[in-house]
Amino acid sequence: MGAFFRLPAAGVMFFVSAWLLMIFAGIVAGDVGIKPFGYGTSMVLTIGLWLVIAPAAGAVAGPGARQLSKRRAGSESVR
Repeated sequence: MGAFFRLPAAGVMFFVSAWLLMIFAGIVAGDVGIKPFGYGTSMVLTIGLWLVIAPAAGAVAGPGARQLSKRRAGSESVR
């Protein structure tokens, strides 16, 4: 049942991440030397970051993490 809620939770976290990026970029814009940008640009940047970070995180986790999650799932069905 937990897997059922992961996709909607990821969607919500995407919009929250985009909003936080927009807020923090506006806060540090003067110090960093960038122009503050809107929510649409923030969403584009967020999806770009997610597309870069997700495969990297999967590569860092490696096949051992997948095997561990399969073992955990198998042990839960035995109980």
